[in-house]
Parts: sequence; structure tokens; C-alpha cells
Amino acid sequence: MAYSYEPHYWEDFEVGQTFESVGRTVTESDFVMHSMFAGDWTELHTNRHFAEEGPFRERVAHGPMTFILATGFVYRCGIVERTVYAFLGMNYMDIPNAVVMDDTISMEMEVTEKKEISSIDDADMVTIDTEVTNQDGETVFEGDMKFLIKNKGEWDEETHP
Repeated sequence: MAYSYEPHYWEDFEVGQTFESVGRTVTESDFVMHSMFAGDWTELHTNRHFAEEGPFRERVAHGPMTFILATGFVYRCGIVERTVYAFLGMNYMDIPNAVVMDDTISMEMEVTEKKEISSIDDADMVTIDTEVTNQDGETVFEGDMKFLIKNKGEWDEETHP
């Protein structure tokens, strides 16, 4: 399966269509950057010695960091490049296993719903069910992501390069 896709307008998405991301190794820099950006310096994520005494026996990624990595996979695949207006939310989100430093994670996606939005003239909603797994096949994140995606007829490349 391809890891890089053409941008999709709302009309291009089909229920049941699947996409797959590349793999990505989670690093010390990811932990530090997330802590800095979020202001969350919880010791379970940032203090190796403290974390070694905890339930995971090592530092684990912040739950919100795992979600952010998942959203990054959607954008990195290219399917919503220059066609997404907004992230609209989620109906559910689960983080059944922790992401730890040096895990290599990737994501599989499936379009589960397309919905016309009558209050918006030039875009409609696409729901994509996601599952992020680590190198051992363990699920570390799952949830559906709702996006507001442009319609083909409303996008002019000359005025929106």
C-alpha cells in the first residue's frame, strides 16, 4: 500500500477506503518538545528515575502527545493537503497501551462516513477511523477523526495556489 497519497476533495473519499501511514520512531526530542509546548512536565513523562519506579518501569508519552502524533499521520499522508478546512472533533478516542521512547508507530485509516453539511456551501464532513500501532503490533491509539473537507467545484487553484 502507498504511504503518500494525492490530496482528496470530499467527492474523492469513499466509505470503506483505506490509507496507511509511514512509520515514525518516537524520540527524546518528541517528549521534550511536547512537554515544552504543553507545559506538562509530569514526572512520569520527564523524569527517568521517577518513571522507573512507576507502573510502566520507564517514561511514557503523554496521552495528548499520542493523539497529536496520530493527527500528524493524517496530514503527512497527504490526503487532506490543501483540502481540509477544519478538524471537527472525535466521537471516541482510546489509548489502550502506552507509547514509550524508541517505539516506532504507524497508522491505518479507514473512511467510515461522509456527510453533507447544509450550513456550509463549499465543504462537507469526512470521518476517518484510525488505529495507531507500535512495532510489536500493539494498538496505542484508536479513534475516529472528523474533518471538514473542501468540495471540488468550489476550489480554484488560480486564486488559492
